Amino acid sequence: MAFTIALNFEDGVSRFIQCNPNEKVLDAAYRQKINLPMDCSDGVCGTCKCHCEQGEYSLGDDYLAEALSEQEAQRRFVLTCQMVPQSDCVIDVPMASTRCKTGSEEFSASLVAATPLSDSAIEFSLQLDDADGIAFLPGQYVNIEVPGSGASRAYSFSSLPGKQQVSFLLRNVPGGLMSSYLTSKAQPGDKIRLRGPQGSFYLRTVARPLLFLAGGTGLAPFLSMLEQLAQNGSSQPVHLVYGVTHDHDLVKLEQLEQYRTRLPNFSYLTCVASEASPSPHKGYVTQHLDASVLNEGDLDVYLCGPPPMVEAVLNDFQRRAFTPASFHYEKFAASQTV
Repeated sequence: MAFTIALNFEDGVSRFIQCNPNEKVLDAAYRQKINLPMDCSDGVCGTCKCHCEQGEYSLGDDYLAEALSEQEAQRRFVLTCQMVPQSDCVIDVPMASTRCKTGSEEFSASLVAATPLSDSAIEFSLQLDDADGIAFLPGQYVNIEVPGSGASRAYSFSSLPGKQQVSFLLRNVPGGLMSSYLTSKAQPGDKIRLRGPQGSFYLRTVARPLLFLAGGTGLAPFLSMLEQLAQNGSSQPVHLVYGVTHDHDLVKLEQLEQYRTRLPNFSYLTCVASEASPSPHKGYVTQHLDASVLNEGDLDVYLCGPPPMVEAVLNDFQRRAFTPASFHYEKFAASQTV
């Protein structure tokens, strides 16, 4: 059985390769025309040193300590010329993708539907031409070309990896390029091009409780993560705090309710900033992080939302002198152009 290896380059590009049983990662990459850094390919020089973020593997002992020290090996640094995966793996490559003679992949798709979920959010779905779908890590994004414009916008997947139909949430920005297309011009069957995946904001191996903090349509990557957790049957506690400005900004609540059943240890809280809201939980996300939620730091925190919300959480953690076991965050801007 082949293993899927995600190669995350330092410029944000991710490429996915298949590694055959007993095949070394470097050989698999070259076989699939991705030139990972190398010199000797014998475990002597250390040029191919990378970091394995997650997954199981063996290194053997046919390499020199000068190339990979025992301390580095304990911290999950690897030599790709010696690394033989024993499961799917995620590897951080300390080099830009262009220097490895690769880059983002391109995909073509057809628009299935664009559905207003509220005055401020639109959900749209695409049917990929490739039946194998797009390989990505839950939480990552893709650049989507706005038909007829030559410009692209970046959106996080809200769907599960590897499916032919993919979905996204976006903020409905009056006059925005993608918003205007989806609300006034889009027709089912429109051809759309995508490039990616990209991003270092993705779900890591789950080894402790999870705290998800979402602002507005920053909910999208968490829907992908929650679906992955449900598919895997995760037993770790997962708590989502989902903040919006107005009550009508809350979307996908029915889907979140379904995860209560599908993920027995899943809970969520919605909070609304507007003082006029009848919500029992008013205010901002930072006002709903009590000691029980923070679990004395023994948890992994994932944060996604607009820049002011992300900065507010970062400042709040600094004020509390709170340091979680791991912390991953992503800011999004509605007008991001590629």
